Amino acid sequence: MVMRKLKKGRKLSRERNQRRALLKLLAANLFLREKIRTTEAKARELSPFAERFITRAKKGDLNSRRILLRYLPKNLVKKLVDQIGPRYKNRKGGYTRIIKLGPRKSDGAKMTIIELV
Repeated sequence: MVMRKLKKGRKLSRERNQRRALLKLLAANLFLREKIRTTEAKARELSPFAERFITRAKKGDLNSRRILLRYLPKNLVKKLVDQIGPRYKNRKGGYTRIIKLGPRKSDGAKMTIIELV
């Protein structure tokens, strides 16, 4: 086994591309539903990822929209820039909240709800 040497982020038992796809999917569902239930590790990894998108959406300029379109579908970028971004105009950060639930029945994984504040 190799030492991690202060590498940032969790591996989530996935390869790099799978991990990126998972985070994009989780972020898209979070913005669509504004509240999702997932494991604690995934939620902690998703939180700063999603907050960067919201910070981009707050700017709302063309460049920000184009950067968001790299990661999210067009309809979600529209919702993010038109509805979610302006909601946090006076807030400097901390757009997500993680609420801990009990362990999952099947495998005992720690479950959480991550939601937009």
